[in-house]
Amino acid sequence: MTRSAAIYGCGGHRLTAGEKAFFADARPWGFIVFRRNVDSPDQLRALTDEMRACLGEADVPVLVDQEGGRVQRLGPPHWARYPPAAAYLKATGDVLAARELVRLGARLMAHDLKAVGITVDCAPVLDVPAPGAHDIVGDRAWAGDPDAVTMLGRAAAEGLLAGGVLPVIKHMPGHGRAFADSHHDLPVVHADLEALAARDFAPFRALSDMPLAMTAHIVFHALDPEGPLTTSRRAVRMMREQTGFRGLIMTDDLSMKALSGDPRARAEASLEAGCDVVLHCNGDLAEMRRVAEGVGGLKGKAAKRAEAALARIVCEVEPLDPKEARNRFDTLMAGRLEAAKGPDVGEAQAPASSSAKRGRRTEG
Repeated sequence: MTRSAAIYGCGGHRLTAGEKAFFADARPWGFIVFRRNVDSPDQLRALTDEMRACLGEADVPVLVDQEGGRVQRLGPPHWARYPPAAAYLKATGDVLAARELVRLGARLMAHDLKAVGITVDCAPVLDVPAPGAHDIVGDRAWAGDPDAVTMLGRAAAEGLLAGGVLPVIKHMPGHGRAFADSHHDLPVVHADLEALAARDFAPFRALSDMPLAMTAHIVFHALDPEGPLTTSRRAVRMMREQTGFRGLIMTDDLSMKALSGDPRARAEASLEAGCDVVLHCNGDLAEMRRVAEGVGGLKGKAAKRAEAALARIVCEVEPLDPKEARNRFDTLMAGRLEAAKGPDVGEAQAPASSSAKRGRRTEG
């Protein structure tokens, strides 16, 4: 049966009866898990198995945000702590040495994720932060230079792919100039197209062969001054033209406050703009039902892109001795393993009350 153009979260460690019934009926393309859904490896594996059982299909992608630093959903005590992206270049002082370390870290992450049934990582971040920009990106960025971001971002993507996990390049076409956090406000970028193409778009153009990309909820005046890229047909079209990206485009979380309208309107506007799949993260069943009202089945070019993305998951992963690789990684990163400072980015709490929902933070 056709799956719908949506990815949904859930509320807790196991699916409720209501969630199971909704997912079986809505048949989303995939699911996403957050820290609220994670307790132990056995529990998480049971949850991802349960998600796929709702649809009766083994290839249903399960996503997570596992960047390292502030954005790491699987962490101690059951999983290793990974450093933020910026720490790799600081640890080595050389982009070529950092590249090998980044790939190793990503390969270890893929090993962690694959073991619990997660097949897509919403990483790497390819944003190039501008001086004075909001620190929502900050040390989630590999560097402040687009060439270094390109090199290290590709190393991360290739490490994930080698371990049987699909990367999602984000936040296309670049969040680095934003002076606001799109979880709470709508950022507006006034840079001209030439400046954006030379700096912000460059890493996305260089990694345009990747299977999946996530949009930025940002108004780019050079693309469309009227509204955020995620819901702008003109901006999405120009983004594809500028970056050459032909893979599956998913939205950033629809429940972020940068977007306006109710969940259904946001979903409809995103798909009409040219996004292939919408992402709704907070696990609120009532909101998910509204999203489902605005989402049809994956078809046409979007269905082909989704099929092509899943075909990139390798059947036989690159050989890895986890213990040896972990020891080597920890030795090379000695002194750089402290997580990034500041609040967690992109965590969505389980739905509890209307007041809790109003203050909820969502996908990164």
